Amino acid sequence: MLKNFLLVGLGGGIGSMLRYASSLLFGSRYFPYSTLAVNIIGSFVIGIVLGLSLKNEYFLTNWKLFLATGICGGFTTFSSFSAENMELLQTGKTLLAFVYIAASVIFGILAAWFGYKLLTTN
Repeated sequence: MLKNFLLVGLGGGIGSMLRYASSLLFGSRYFPYSTLAVNIIGSFVIGIVLGLSLKNEYFLTNWKLFLATGICGGFTTFSSFSAENMELLQTGKTLLAFVYIAASVIFGILAAWFGYKLLTTN
């Protein structure tokens, strides 16, 4: 049990540092490109992890905890997504907020699907 907490914590720390680095690289005052990118990338990686775990019965739970719960959990961010949408709405950028919401949901699900299919298609 303690090992699982450590795996998630280590992965979460790595994911959080990657998230911060992406905000430095892709930050914008006009559109939240960084959050959109990390959430889509994280969705793709989750799809890959799911595909690996279904295709390979020996893909250990430890790896799923470290990669999916830890790294992807620390890397992706629903709270920033929510805050950025609130800011867009409060500043009257309603259309941009809805574009951001739609792009996040549609491309996030597509990315997870592509990551999954990448490893499960024969």
